[in-house]
Amino acid sequence: MEQAEAALVEHYPRLVRLAYLVLPPSLGRNRRVLTAHALTQRALPRSRRTGEAAVPGQRGGGGEGDGARALGDPAYAYVRLQVLCGSLDAGLPLRWNSWPKRAQLPPLLPHVRGLRLFPRSGGADELALDQCLSALSGAARAAYVLRGLEGLDDDGVCAVLAAAGCDDPEDALDEADGVEARYELLGSPEFDPCSLQARPTDLMRRRQHMKAAGIAAVAVLVCGALLGLPGDGWGPDGAAAPPYAQNPAGQAALDPGQLTTASVGAWKRSARTDFSVWPARGNLVGDKGLLRRALAVWARPGESVQVSATPGTAAGAPPGPARLLYAGEVDSARVVLLYDGLRIVRYAEPKEGTGGAALDFARVDGATGTEANAVVVDRADGNIRYLTAPWIKAAAVQDLLKPAAKAVALHRSADGVTDPFAGPVQSGACTSWNALRLRESSGAVRMSTDLGELVPAHLTAGRPQAPREATPAEWSKSACSLATVRSHGVRSVNSWTYARQALPEANGAADWVCTRADTWRGEGSRILAQFQTSDGPAGAVAAKAEDSPACGSRDPKVLAGVLWKSRAGAWYLLGAGSKNVTSVTASGGERAVGNVLAARTERSTKARLTGRLADGTKVTTLR
Repeated sequence: MEQAEAALVEHYPRLVRLAYLVLPPSLGRNRRVLTAHALTQRALPRSRRTGEAAVPGQRGGGGEGDGARALGDPAYAYVRLQVLCGSLDAGLPLRWNSWPKRAQLPPLLPHVRGLRLFPRSGGADELALDQCLSALSGAARAAYVLRGLEGLDDDGVCAVLAAAGCDDPEDALDEADGVEARYELLGSPEFDPCSLQARPTDLMRRRQHMKAAGIAAVAVLVCGALLGLPGDGWGPDGAAAPPYAQNPAGQAALDPGQLTTASVGAWKRSARTDFSVWPARGNLVGDKGLLRRALAVWARPGESVQVSATPGTAAGAPPGPARLLYAGEVDSARVVLLYDGLRIVRYAEPKEGTGGAALDFARVDGATGTEANAVVVDRADGNIRYLTAPWIKAAAVQDLLKPAAKAVALHRSADGVTDPFAGPVQSGACTSWNALRLRESSGAVRMSTDLGELVPAHLTAGRPQAPREATPAEWSKSACSLATVRSHGVRSVNSWTYARQALPEANGAADWVCTRADTWRGEGSRILAQFQTSDGPAGAVAAKAEDSPACGSRDPKVLAGVLWKSRAGAWYLLGAGSKNVTSVTASGGERAVGNVLAARTERSTKARLTGRLADGTKVTTLR
């Protein structure tokens, strides 16, 4: 502890500068300054045992003076690692399904009110460097700073980044290589968070915020008084929490008598087929008590209610009277399905009592046709029941891993509820993947699969510009990859073969397949490039990307590569791009004209591929 404290005090300006440079520029200069100081001040070990701070120093690149002495100090190496970890954590996006890390939140201390602090301005060179660093990932910025500010060589940088939890330090080094090595600029006042300028915040806005805070405080007192007044409602609300206020519009949305329904044949006369023309079905449609409880729990779920929502789906109260789709008994539960124009809401409670109620939300805005063909009505012991659309004439289950096998017919009740069937495998070996095949009144056959949400994901095949309905054979080797996009709010998944390659040494042929999963919220798409041999049971993931237009209708270009071993034991670097790629080049100098590459290599080779279009545009691999 004493050694770490001494190193922190002695090298405090250097550590704060390192944190400031690694922190994402999107935080703004004022918050970067405060966060850099906070991360550095929190870098001491939590225990006084010296063993926890014994981190070996990294090899440097021949620095001088203070920097060179610091590099060999284990205590300094430990403190620097803590500062680096916090700086990288601060750049991670906040996620709804996990608690934020301390570094992701604004620092409590140090805290300055009424002033904005920022380093002194530098010249044009410093500004250009800052813009270049802002375009890098957090790990790449850290690699650049460790090289320039700390004087570490590549091995030392990789060791520090690995200790800080970086998944691929070598990728970070490669990305940092793209920025001109002007390391002397890192020591300029532009990047010194210890030599600061102060300016006031927006004085007019500050005055407005003070007035707004006063008004809000008065409103809270008034609302608190109103909530304490006695009142009554329509009846028991089951597992719902106590009501907040008597709002006429909100109360109308919670009145089961205000629920809207469609007539039985409305879908036949409608210009569109979506959830708005589903009739209300089920043997409990007239149970006002059940519907009242479902609406009340939707508006204010109690502590005992299990609430789930697909990513990007609001879980708030209904904006107005919702549409009733289903209310009935399914297995050991009473289930209500509601639709508010943007979301499907499923309420379920045990047949006896209201304990253990569940409330599920799924975003379905813009769902038409195939996307409105079915909704999960119950899950139990790995089995699924669907409520199918009124225009569905027949349902069947197809194991995608056995495309030659005949689909098994699925019985449905008079209300359109299917018999239970086993859902796709969720863990362990992927030995089967059941998909739902529905035949519409028009004769079209659609295929979809359960991905852990209320609405199944539509499966398609073919080029992204013109996807078509998929066949089981087209998904037989890609089905197991669907497990990677479970519970991500997936709307549809398209799989298409973008290249076919003859394997070296007459080892047959291989298909390069791109699988793209698009979400209901638009962002968060996931893309996988897979390498599938003709004699292999499933494809191997060659590359993947997230939140990218690649492999989609906007940007159908794809490029990926793998290391492949022939039957004779020889290793090859294989790569393939989509048809518009005219040449593929490896970082080792190998080049092929056309969209496929096969070059003899070693097992330990780490190569990067680059493709070119006919007009010279560069295409990189998915990442």
